[in-house]
Amino acid sequence: MSTAPRAARANRFILLVYRMPAKPTAGRVAVWRQLKKIGAIYLQQSVCVFPARPDVRRDLAPILQRIVDSAGEFHLLPLRKVDATEERKLIQQFLDQTSNHYREIIENCEVNFTKEIEFETFRENFTYEEAEEIRAEFDKICSWFDRVRQRDWFGAPNMGQAKDWLQRCEKMLEEFEARVFVVQEGAGSTVAAIPSRRRRAGRA
Repeated sequence: MSTAPRAARANRFILLVYRMPAKPTAGRVAVWRQLKKIGAIYLQQSVCVFPARPDVRRDLAPILQRIVDSAGEFHLLPLRKVDATEERKLIQQFLDQTSNHYREIIENCEVNFTKEIEFETFRENFTYEEAEEIRAEFDKICSWFDRVRQRDWFGAPNMGQAKDWLQRCEKMLEEFEARVFVVQEGAGSTVAAIPSRRRRAGRA
């Protein structure tokens, strides 16, 4: 019975150690950015750790190929013996990183998205183009949230708050779109009525 927990934890983390040529700098930056995008925790320069999961290995594959194609090299090593204290430290780093992403999403919803709708409502800028622009921005935030949630391997505590803010933003957007619809429908009726008045004037 005592071997089951050890087996469950045996491949919980994997360590990536890599080296890239100093030049061009753009190649090193691109690899760093891609590794961070898929959830890497950097322990030091060019040394990072991930949970040992099939989806992580799949996402790593093209990045590792890029390292090789750029005349770099890497080692991908399983961390089979991580003691409880070190495990807690690594998990906390992943939680902190994911929580920061959720906080950025919350701030974007609370400050940028909300203020944008309030400002356009104040201006009475109820146009189809403006509604489409705001809808596109909302879709970007939703995609961002989905990417973060996919990397939320250990259950960051503020995921629920970020999800609540997305729901609030969606409701605000739907209300704004409804007002745009009413205004645009009314404008269409007015435009359609103008020629008939002119024809009546012409006949008179």
